[in-house]
Amino acid sequence: MLQQDSNDDTEDVSLFDAEEETTNRPKKSKIRHPVASFFHLFFRVSAIVVYLLCELFSSSFIACMVTIILLLSCDFWAVKASAQESKTVSEAESRIFWLGLIACPVLWVIFAFSALFSFRVKWLAVVIMGVVLQGANLYGYIRCKVGSRKNLTNMATSYLGKQFLKQNTGDEQTS
Repeated sequence: MLQQDSNDDTEDVSLFDAEEETTNRPKKSKIRHPVASFFHLFFRVSAIVVYLLCELFSSSFIACMVTIILLLSCDFWAVKASAQESKTVSEAESRIFWLGLIACPVLWVIFAFSALFSFRVKWLAVVIMGVVLQGANLYGYIRCKVGSRKNLTNMATSYLGKQFLKQNTGDEQTS
């Protein structure tokens, strides 16, 4: 058997905490990549703050839009770069990553409905860009997380096939 390095204090953390209940590994919460964690949240939160406060500091819609799009694009790049640097992350880093990855697109969707119902059409375009960029990032990482275990299409096909067989065998037995 291979011995683990005593300096390695990271663990793989599941997305939905389903695996954590079955494992008895000690939980470590040390942040091993603080710069990557900081920039992951910095660009996302900065884009939201700029969107919320932009009209207070600038009268130029174009400057605000370009700033928000640049921040969201930097976030898209920073998340990709930091994810490729290291294969092992701590529980705290995983929580920060998934919290930022899920919470920010939800906020952009709320902003989209707000802009739509308040008839702020010019801001709706910016918010839709936020939803698309953040949503694409979220979708990609969820696909990677789920796809690494089992293909999503195969899971759905298998489930529907089993349900169909259960229904047909139940109908044949009652006939």
